[in-house]
Amino acid sequence: MLTAACGQQGYAEQEGKTMKASTTYLYLLRKTPFFTGLDTEQLRWTIDHSREWEAQADTVVANCAAADKSDDFWILLDGRWQVEHDGHSYQAGHADSGKWFSASETPGSCRLVTTEHSYVMKITRADMNDMLSRGFAFESHLEQGRAYYRTVFTAAAAGY
Repeated sequence: MLTAACGQQGYAEQEGKTMKASTTYLYLLRKTPFFTGLDTEQLRWTIDHSREWEAQADTVVANCAAADKSDDFWILLDGRWQVEHDGHSYQAGHADSGKWFSASETPGSCRLVTTEHSYVMKITRADMNDMLSRGFAFESHLEQGRAYYRTVFTAAAAGY
């Protein structure tokens, strides 16, 4: 969740760390695992309906606390992040099942934190729903992520 935007400078305060607005380049987005199934027109549409951020290691990208729970989607473009839930950490890279995250799809409280210098993309729920209705090839990535997060949160609930 973006807790405070700093206007024209393109910075967002994230629990003590700052994320810097970054430019999304079509030729790089085309090579990002979440987006490889899109054609050029869809990639351009994605760029026009999302926001890319550069984040240093240990930046909280999303906080799943009930009061702050957002239904935005975060996509890991480059780098690594981890979901912290119930005292456990679950790491993922941009080609892993956990390459996307939405706090609204997680039970209880958790945090999404970068573990190294990373680039992340925020897509609102409304824009994601619009992309899916337009036939953007995200379903397999979303299902892989949902299966991964079900496993993670089931294991956490069981005390593993």
